[in-house]
Amino acid sequence: MANLLIIGAGGVGRVSAFKAAQNKDTFKNIVLASRTKSKCDEIAKDIKKRLGVEIKTYALDANKKENVVDLIKKENIDIVCNVALPYQNLPIMHACIETSTAYLDTALAETEDNPDTYYDLQWALDEDFKKAKTMALLGCGFDPGVTSIMAKYGAKLLDELEEIEIYDCNFGNHGRAFATNFDPEINLRELNLPGKYWEDGEWKTTKPFEIQIKHNYPECGEATSILIWHEELESIVKFLKPKKAKFFMCFSDSYLYHFNALKNVGMFSIEPIEVCKGCKISPLQFLAKVLPDPQDLVKDYKGKTNIGVIVRGIKNGEKKAYYIYNICDHEKAIQETGAHCVSYTTGVPAIIGCKLMAKKIWWKEGVRNVEEFEPEPFFEEMNKQGLPIKIMEIK
Repeated sequence: MANLLIIGAGGVGRVSAFKAAQNKDTFKNIVLASRTKSKCDEIAKDIKKRLGVEIKTYALDANKKENVVDLIKKENIDIVCNVALPYQNLPIMHACIETSTAYLDTALAETEDNPDTYYDLQWALDEDFKKAKTMALLGCGFDPGVTSIMAKYGAKLLDELEEIEIYDCNFGNHGRAFATNFDPEINLRELNLPGKYWEDGEWKTTKPFEIQIKHNYPECGEATSILIWHEELESIVKFLKPKKAKFFMCFSDSYLYHFNALKNVGMFSIEPIEVCKGCKISPLQFLAKVLPDPQDLVKDYKGKTNIGVIVRGIKNGEKKAYYIYNICDHEKAIQETGAHCVSYTTGVPAIIGCKLMAKKIWWKEGVRNVEEFEPEPFFEEMNKQGLPIKIMEIK
């Protein structure tokens, strides 16, 4: 059994804490920490009421490595599940190196002054984790995370992998004209980047939202889907080596209308401006403050998410294609954990990753990505933990 520290008390932190509490046979001591302790206390109270499980809570500024080190030592932590902002990945990783503690996150490290980031900063810590005789598992949410595991599983169905396409669509409706499903600053920074995909042995770049297609999502229907850059493309290309790799995400007409209007007036800029004497803030940070808190969306959320991967290639000399996907219901996720599907589909895989690490089913010292491990144990846990996998052959 392992002592688990979850850092972050947003929607994903809530789901992670609930799922850890549901797996008390693996996690004997669960600690939830965030900059705002009251958020942790609210989650802990809800878990105690619903599941009868006690979890400890702390206030923690995870931007400072020494704070994380102190808490790890105080609670004798074995695994850190980092579901805080990606700005905090590096100090938390360094704390884990110093204390020889296993580490997991759900998004790659970012810096506040540069939204166009890659895995390099984290991959560079590989030798440090090996010297500490422990492991870091990167990008173990849904996308990144499960999508890469789906791609790995799909590649095993083929003799020759040719193409991977990831499709992410939220068919849910929260009743707001414009809102983001996770941290607005991180979400909008990501979408404002140029699109990028892998083809003919090189990365090809498009203008943001330049490539749009109609895609039919199994059991949900057709939706306009836009090619964007998403971090798991980097690790998928590195470890699985497809000839082509693309990521598509769908957006409603209302979302695109507001997105374009805000972008056109400069609200996505990350450069600080003076809004009053001695007070500077970037337009994007200001926008993030006035948009709805993603966790507030649970009040009215209905519908489903559909996230999956199409793999194409050769099997026994014939061209084959498989669609591997998951459907998550917002109302069911909210009923179980108090968080909507976007948080649920990230928090559940995070705890599955921690569980597989704790049991040494997924374990290899150094900095690792999910594509480096066998997918079957993960899929088995997904079916148990509320995110069943569906697989079908397509033309």
